[in-house]
Amino acid sequence: MPKTPLGAGEQPGQPPDGAAETRPSADESARTRDATRGRAVAERKKKYLVAPRSLPATAGFLAPQALVPSLSLSSVQQALQNLGDIDIVDTVGARSNIGASSIGGIGGGGADDGVLVARMTDQKAGELHQRGQGRLIVERDQHLQLLDPMLRRPDLVSSLTPYSGPVTEVMVAVVGRDGAPLADAEVSLFGGLLPSTAVTGPDGTAQLKLYGEDTHTISGLYVKPRADHWSFYQRDPDISLNEPNLVMLRPLSDWPALQNLPRQNTLGWGARAMRLDQVPPPFRGQGVRIAVIDSGVATTHGNLNRIRAGFDVINKAVDRNTWNTDTLGHGSHCAGVIGAADPAWGIRGFAPEAEIHVCKLFPGGQISQLIDALEYCIDNQIDVVNLSLGGSGPSEALERQIQRARQAGVACIAAAGNSGGPVQYPAASPHVLAVAAIGKIDEFPPDSYHIETVGQDIDPQGFFTARFSCAGPQVDVCAPGVAIVSSVPPNNFAAWDGTSMAAPHVTGLAALVLAHRPEFQGLLRARSAERVERLFQVLRLSARPVTLGDPTRIGYGMPDALVALGLSMMPGQQAGQWQIPGMGVAMAPGMMAGDNGVRYPAGFAAQQAVGMPGFPFGLGPGGLHPSGW
Repeated sequence: MPKTPLGAGEQPGQPPDGAAETRPSADESARTRDATRGRAVAERKKKYLVAPRSLPATAGFLAPQALVPSLSLSSVQQALQNLGDIDIVDTVGARSNIGASSIGGIGGGGADDGVLVARMTDQKAGELHQRGQGRLIVERDQHLQLLDPMLRRPDLVSSLTPYSGPVTEVMVAVVGRDGAPLADAEVSLFGGLLPSTAVTGPDGTAQLKLYGEDTHTISGLYVKPRADHWSFYQRDPDISLNEPNLVMLRPLSDWPALQNLPRQNTLGWGARAMRLDQVPPPFRGQGVRIAVIDSGVATTHGNLNRIRAGFDVINKAVDRNTWNTDTLGHGSHCAGVIGAADPAWGIRGFAPEAEIHVCKLFPGGQISQLIDALEYCIDNQIDVVNLSLGGSGPSEALERQIQRARQAGVACIAAAGNSGGPVQYPAASPHVLAVAAIGKIDEFPPDSYHIETVGQDIDPQGFFTARFSCAGPQVDVCAPGVAIVSSVPPNNFAAWDGTSMAAPHVTGLAALVLAHRPEFQGLLRARSAERVERLFQVLRLSARPVTLGDPTRIGYGMPDALVALGLSMMPGQQAGQWQIPGMGVAMAPGMMAGDNGVRYPAGFAAQQAVGMPGFPFGLGPGGLHPSGW
């Protein structure tokens, strides 16, 4: 029997369609509790996103008058309250007047384009979706993750956990170059079964246990320091069971390119690879607003103490102003790459005089809170947003908010993901700029864990695609994301890997382009979707191919700061060879630019003009990304 349409007048708490609920009696429940001395595990209510779906202006062959009218947010809220057993906990998005109508849907913007956050069971969500008859978004409020390479949890239920047998106990002692113990270092042993991980105590030692293993089956020893040192990795380590296994970690400043860190301001290898070191000193991102949606930023850090604005999204009900506490360090690291600002100490970011806003979303961030953070960006006229995060799948509610942000002139730059698989969402959205990660040989010690990220596509300059970096046709550009040294709490530095580290390089360059490229001070000064698209176009077309990887792994390549700013042609480019009239953006020989900034093979437009079949970017007679593009 079909469900009653949404809003048809169910009574609170009444089972739909008069169906009776089958529940154990009170006596049965009491006997069960007495027998087990506990409570049976059942499904809990989970947060869902509920919103009216913005209907298109036309629906194929249907005339506009034949369309089902769209719902209002207030009517949806009333219906949820009438259904019962649903708890509305928040309303996010759409505080401004940029709404569905401005991105091609029916609706006038404002509150009716918001999203309700409600707790309910999966069964209740299914009923609600059915009652909505296609006019309602009902989706899980996904938990988001910071995009860092990490030890993976098991993918399946298996029989590899031993129930009996030998237990191998290993002690690892971690010290610095001066022999002093290093506390809070993560130590991991890998074997044929499950890995074992521990953290060093104040004495620098960690005790690890391996079940069903012996020293001959241990395949790797990994030590990750908390800060200021390089990591350590040894394949097939010679492990002793009778005495501590000593690991000495090198200070970051032992590396030639970082030898004066932090006493003297240093430029990271990624910034140098993108030619930031050749950008004129006055180009510092003045007047541009950047949002870092992440784990907060530690303003105790000497490179980050100029940051003054932010919003703690996850703690907004208690205190919105605790964004300057970063327990994970991830947001501080990203912010350092973008805008580290002390000219005499530490590291230098791309845009040290840009106005950075911090939206704290971790730990524990969900899609609803990311929607809220993007609304903050719209309200505060943010120019560029750094999204070094990802979810388990696409979200229609979030996609709608990303489109609203773009319409408001907010450019979202997202990390592609670190699973080594397909590009993760929101980087997979067509309305953001997706950034993959590359590394460079000789920019980290060979005994550090960074060596494990090296791919097989090393080019003559030493660039390689990071093994963990996600790939696919959604990748727009790539940027340095291996052994990136930046700021971490409270006032330290760390070398980390990830597309999370690659995206801030492009975000920082985007800020410089908006601040100093003349066209963005003239015709494109007004905030709009066209401004965002032109920014993305400039970044794509400034890129040069690196690594031997195909475009699904590097997109257009690594953006070049001088080319993006209109200060130079590509390295090795001959005068007049690639220049596009009126654009000042370099392109590779044999390529041409479409109106949307997409690169096509030479001759594509001519084929289209005479009616010959052409192939859009990413598609060719042999499938995705034919070689030579």
